[in-house]
Amino acid sequence: MPDIKPEMLVWARESIGFTVEVAAQKLQFKDGRSATAVERLLAIETGKKKVSRPLLLKMAAQYRKPLLTFYMDKPPRQEKRGEDFRTLPDGFSPEDDALVDVLLRNIRSRQSLLRDTLIDEDEAEERPFIGAMKGRRSIANVSHFVSQTLGFDLASFRRQKRPEQAFAYLRGLAEDNGIFVLLIGNLGSHHTNLHHQLFRGFALADDIAPFIVINDQDAASAWSFTLLHEMTHLVLGQTGVSSSIVEKKIEKFCNDVASRILLPDDELGSIPALGDTFDEISHTVSTIAQDRNLSSTLVAYRLFRHGLIEEDLWESLHAYYRDRWLSSRTRKSKDSKKDSGPNYFVVRKHRLGNALVQLAQRMTHAGALTEASAGLLLDVRPLKVHKLFATGPQAA
Repeated sequence: MPDIKPEMLVWARESIGFTVEVAAQKLQFKDGRSATAVERLLAIETGKKKVSRPLLLKMAAQYRKPLLTFYMDKPPRQEKRGEDFRTLPDGFSPEDDALVDVLLRNIRSRQSLLRDTLIDEDEAEERPFIGAMKGRRSIANVSHFVSQTLGFDLASFRRQKRPEQAFAYLRGLAEDNGIFVLLIGNLGSHHTNLHHQLFRGFALADDIAPFIVINDQDAASAWSFTLLHEMTHLVLGQTGVSSSIVEKKIEKFCNDVASRILLPDDELGSIPALGDTFDEISHTVSTIAQDRNLSSTLVAYRLFRHGLIEEDLWESLHAYYRDRWLSSRTRKSKDSKKDSGPNYFVVRKHRLGNALVQLAQRMTHAGALTEASAGLLLDVRPLKVHKLFATGPQAA
C-alpha cells in the first residue's frame, strides 16, 4: 500500500471540523499504558507511526472522504461555498457546519459534471435570467421578474390539494426554465441530518446549469418559499448558502421577494380581523396559510413586514409554529418506523427532481455519461443507476 502523507490525515480531520480529541473518540482509539488515545492519533498524524488499512477505512467513513483522497500528494484547494448569507445560531459546533461544506462540495462536483456534459454534447443553453436583476433592490420589481421568468400563476399554485403538490407545480416551472431543483437534507444518513437553522437552501448561479438545493428536513409547506428565495439569489447573480435565521439585509430582501409572490400586498389589506387572543390569532393565521398552500410562519412574516402585527407578536407566532411543527415531525417519525415507507428509488427520484433524472437517463443511454458518471451525478451507486431510471414517476 502506498504511503499516506500525514498532512492528508490532518486535512481530512480538520475539514470535517473534528478536533483531535473528537476524532480519537470517533475512530475508537483507547488510552494505553504508554500513550493516551489522543497521543496515539497524533503519532499517526505527525508521521511517527504509519496508518493501517483498517484505520484508513475508518477515517474515510468518519471524515466523509473518498478513500482515494487520502492518497493525494497534497490537500485539494478549498472549494468556495459562495457567499455565506447565514447567521449561524448558538449551539451548533464547527463539526455541524463542516457537514454543510461536505454537502456543498458534493453539489458543486455534481453540477460541474452536468455542466461539462451539456457543453460537450452541444446542449449548453445560457439562462439569461441569471444575474439579470443584479444590483436591483426593488422588492416589487424583482418579485415581478421572478414570477414572469417562471411563468408562475398564483391561482394554479393554490389549486393544488397539498403544499407538496404546490411545490411540485413550482418546481416544474423552475425545471422548465433550466433550473435543477434538488431536495437534500443530509449526507445519506439520518445521522447527518442538517438542521434548517444551519442550512435551509443553496443557490448556484451558473448561467448554463443553475442549481437550487432545498433542505427537505424543513417543513414541506416551506419548500416553495425556499425555492423562490433561492431563485431570487439566482436572478441577483448570487451563489451562496442560506439558513432559516434571517438577520442579514440580503436575506431579508430575498424573503420579502419570495413571500410577496406567494402572498401579494393587495391581499393583505383584505385579511379579516385576526382575533383578540393569541390562540385566536394563531388559528386565523394558520387558516389563511392552509387555504393558500403556505406555511403559517410565512403568513405571520408577511403580516409583520406589512405592519399588521407587532414584532413581539411575530416572534411569538414564529416560535409557536416552530414548536408545533417539531412536535408533529416527532409524531410522524414514530409512525414512520411502524411502516416500511415508500420505495427507496421513488423517494430518491423525488429528491433529485424529474429534470436531473431524465437528463442523466438520456445522456447515459446516448453514451455521453458512463454508469459511474451517472451515479456520481445522481449520488447513487453505479449499479443502481438503471434501477432508478426504471422506477415509476416521482412522488409528489
